[in-house]
Order: sequence, then C-alpha cells, then structure tokens
Amino acid sequence: MNTHTASRKAAAAAQAPRRRRKIDGKDLTFNIINYVVLSLLIVVTIYPFYYIFIYSISDSIEAQKGVTIWPTGFSLEAYRTTASLPGIIDAAVVTISRTVIGTVITVFCCALFAYLITKEELPFRKAIYRFVLVTMYFNAGFIPWYLTMKTYGLQNNFLLYVLPSALVGFNVILIKTFIEQLPASLEESAKIDGAGYFRIFASIIFPLSMPIIATIAVFAAVGQWNTWFDNYFLVENPKLQTLQLVLYNFLNQSSNLSNMTTEQLNRGDLVRTLTPQSIRMTITMLVTLPIVLVYPLLQRYFVKGIMMGAVKG
Repeated sequence: MNTHTASRKAAAAAQAPRRRRKIDGKDLTFNIINYVVLSLLIVVTIYPFYYIFIYSISDSIEAQKGVTIWPTGFSLEAYRTTASLPGIIDAAVVTISRTVIGTVITVFCCALFAYLITKEELPFRKAIYRFVLVTMYFNAGFIPWYLTMKTYGLQNNFLLYVLPSALVGFNVILIKTFIEQLPASLEESAKIDGAGYFRIFASIIFPLSMPIIATIAVFAAVGQWNTWFDNYFLVENPKLQTLQLVLYNFLNQSSNLSNMTTEQLNRGDLVRTLTPQSIRMTITMLVTLPIVLVYPLLQRYFVKGIMMGAVKG
C-alpha cells in the first residue's frame, strides 16, 4: 500500500508543472550585462561587413557624403562594371575549380592518411606521424618552397593549386583523433566478413566520420578560396589567374580604374560616376560573399566535428 501510494505521488509530481526557479538580483544583473555585452560584440563584428555591403550598392557620389544604416541612392553600377572587367570570368572559373577540386583532394588524402596512421601494423607508424606533426611548427621558408615548386614543374600549372595542400598536419590530427573514438568492433566485424582496409575505410570509417570531414572541408575550402600567394609568385599565364589575385590587382589600381570606367552613363540627364572607394567596397564584397554564404550551412557540422575531434590528442 505504501509502495502504491508513493508511486502515485511520484507520478503526480512528474505531471505537475515545474515551477520556475526564482532569479535573484545578482543573477538578473549578470544576465543583463551578459546580453548587453554580447549584443555589442555582435554589432561590432557584423557592422563593418554590413557597411561594405550597403556602400557597394549605393550610388558612388551619394555614398561619399556618408553611409550609416541604409544605402544612399541604390545603384548596382559598381557590380556591373566589376563583373565586366577583363579576365574576371576566367579567374572566377579557375578559383571555383581550385576550391572544389582542392577541397576534395585535401579531404580524401587527409582522411585516408589519418586512417592508415591508426593501424598499429603500419611500419614506422609513430615516426611517420611525428614527422607530420613537425610540419605544423617548422617550414623551410619561401625560397626553398619556390625552388621546390619549380623543380616539380608546378610553375604555370593548375596542379600548383591542389597538390601542395593535399596533406595538412592539423587536419590529419583531427581526423585521426576522431577515428580512434569509433568502436573497434565495427572494423573487426567487417574484417570477419572479408573486407580489406580500403573497403572498411570507404564503407564504414569515412561515412561515420562525416562531422569531422565537414569540418576539414570548411578549412580546406576557405583556404583555397582565399589563397593568392602561390598564384602571385608562380603563375604568369593569364588563363590560370585566380579571382583573388585579379581583384587584388584591380584593387590596387582602383583610382585608374575609376577614371577608365567613369562611365558617363547618359540616362536622360542622369550621369553616374564610379569612385575608387566604391570599387574597393564592391571588390571586397565579391571576394568575401561566397564564403559568408556557405559557412553558415556547414557551421553545425563544423562545431560538432571540431569538438569531437579534439577530445584527446
């Protein structure tokens, strides 16, 4: 009887609405300060990018008088002019190709290498892994890198963009740590069924490692999209120029460019002029906007993968 009564009371307590915990004055003050500080940080972080955006879509002459919250004299002439610059289309194709192909190669090579490093039967496994770790802290410098790329025949070669970044030490560490947390029984059962290492990697390890794979893909894609250093020193072929370098060159010549493209677009009595500042803002938007749009889509994988891949070293 006592047991029955106790169970009824427990059930009634479970069904009863939970009372909200009272917040004392100290907690309330802390919450208010916390929200205010974080809100200010959000505004400080987002507003510079928002300012560049509204400036780029404002009328060039009106924007010189000041832009704060809303665009002044909406105009897309800066985007039209920038998109019509010589070499922009070819550079965009090269950059997109580099980003996609380079990301795929980096993800595959790092994931496969990290998986093989976890196999104890691999000869000199620890020595190879330590050698990879060394590359995170030391590099030969610019001149050896330049001579190496030329020796391998990567000058004026599209492979320059995708091969040197195929294996990244930091990515290998994250994927290796993630793979070591997977249940060993999955691989053991696959071996009993006759699967080899590559079959296990392709069918079991790689699909289960998607959170960390997405994280590595974000790192690789952002790096490939933003990089222009290799293009600047080793590529002279205009057909292999990347978007970042082409826009960088135009950015440095924005004053001359604005004079060349001060297109007196006669539309009745209206004449619109492009200013150097307007061109700079537009080029900045064109370079950063794709990453800004893609990154939020992969953010949930990024956070989950980076946390799970960093539990142990």
